[in-house]
Amino acid sequence: MYPHIHHNPDQPILDVQHLSVSYDGHTALENITFHLHAGERVAVVGPNGAGKSTLFKVVAGVLSPTAGEVKISGAGPRGHICIAYVPQRSQVDWRFPASVADVVMMGRIGQVGLFRWPRRSDWDTVHAALAAVDMDPMANRQIGELSGGQQQRTFLARALAQEAELVLMDEPLNGLDTPSQEAILSLLDKLRQQKITVMVATHDLGQAASRFDRVMLLNHQLIRFGAPQEVLTSDNLLRAYGGHAQLIQAADGTTALADTCCDGEEEHE
Repeated sequence: MYPHIHHNPDQPILDVQHLSVSYDGHTALENITFHLHAGERVAVVGPNGAGKSTLFKVVAGVLSPTAGEVKISGAGPRGHICIAYVPQRSQVDWRFPASVADVVMMGRIGQVGLFRWPRRSDWDTVHAALAAVDMDPMANRQIGELSGGQQQRTFLARALAQEAELVLMDEPLNGLDTPSQEAILSLLDKLRQQKITVMVATHDLGQAASRFDRVMLLNHQLIRFGAPQEVLTSDNLLRAYGGHAQLIQAADGTTALADTCCDGEEEHE
């Protein structure tokens, strides 16, 4: 079994203090401070290259910060089995010969332990997680045969099987059609009911405003973090996107269009 790190219930599920990350003379994040509580759903928005993926990797313990610290329920990020990190689909090798059920079982490794065979109860947990996201009928399908929406639902099932308390999803809605996006957002509603904290990186400011509790506007620095109507103002969006975005007023708030800043994701992310 993996060692279970003690959680202090009196501490925020995620506490980031003065976080900075630099590499190759490039500053990805500078002096970022915020905290989240259990069950919150937060959208992380900002132009391409703003450091969103870097932030997720540091929180997940995949990348070390240059300065500052990250704490999960009072303890450092490394070694936690309660954090589920879902990378961008472009960063996943979908040719890997694994079935849907096998991918979800990977989320149980922290519970099962390395070099140990899963028990019947672990497989029961896997199939319950797949059923929760309506993917159990496809348990034996190869992961690369799935649609984009089905792949994201599989990763959500893996987070459920992992018994994650903090889920980080990097651009999970990118490239999905509207029904698939709605299916993923509905699944996030179920996670909220279970008091699971979720951070989602997205470029859709309309969805960020209407479907999330709080919004983090990021461009290497933390521009603003709070309720959508406080964050997604013209002044804040212009600070984040500069002259690379056209702004229009819509029924669901101000939306940034034609973002051309730093085309493509961060090279190191």
